[in-house]
Amino acid sequence: METRTVGGVIPVAVCARAKKGENEHEGEKEHVMRVTLGEAVVEVVQGDITKEAVDAIVNAANSTLLGGGGVDGAIHRAGGPAILEECRKLGGCATGDAKITTAGRMPAKYVIHTVGPVYRDGQHKEPELLASCHRRSLEVALENGVKSVAFPAISCGVYGYPVREAARIAVDTVKAFLEARAGIELVRFVTFGQDIFNVFSQSLARHK
Repeated sequence: METRTVGGVIPVAVCARAKKGENEHEGEKEHVMRVTLGEAVVEVVQGDITKEAVDAIVNAANSTLLGGGGVDGAIHRAGGPAILEECRKLGGCATGDAKITTAGRMPAKYVIHTVGPVYRDGQHKEPELLASCHRRSLEVALENGVKSVAFPAISCGVYGYPVREAARIAVDTVKAFLEARAGIELVRFVTFGQDIFNVFSQSLARHK
C-alpha cells in the first residue's frame, strides 16, 4: 500500500513491509508508524520481537540474566540454550545497564539484555533508569557494529511502568541518541498489543 509522507512521517496505516526478511511472513500487512530522524529510521510496529530480522533485539531482562517471564522468557525459548550459556558468564546486569549475547536460533544476530526499573511512584529514579536502558542498549549496539535494533516496551509489563510515560521516555531517549551519535540506521519498537502500539505511535508522531 502506497502512503504519502508528511514531515518525514508515514502515518499510522495498514501497510506492507517491503524488505525481504523483515517479518517471517514476507509482505504481511501490519500497522507501522515510521519517522526519519537524520540518517536513521525509527518505527513502531505490532509483532513478535523474537521474529525480527534485525542485527540485534533488546531483551527486557531481570538482573540475573538467567531468564524469566514475558519478553525475557519468550526470547530465551526462541533463541535456545546458547543465550543462557552466554548469560551465565556475564555476572548479571544492573538496572539501567545493558549486556550483549548471541541471539541463538532467532533471525537477529544478537540479543542486548537490559534491566528496566520496577515502577514505584516515579520518584525513585525510574525515569532516569528507563532512559539509561535505551541509551546503554544503543551504546552496546554501536560497540558491536550493530546498525538495526528492535526494542520491546521495556518495564511496561509486570514492572508496572505507565505506558504513556514509558513511551515518551523511550522515544525521546532514542531520538536524542540518534541526533548525537552516528551509526544506527534503524530503531524499531515492537509492541505486542494494539493499545501499546497506539501509545508508542503517538509518542513517535510528536517528532514528525
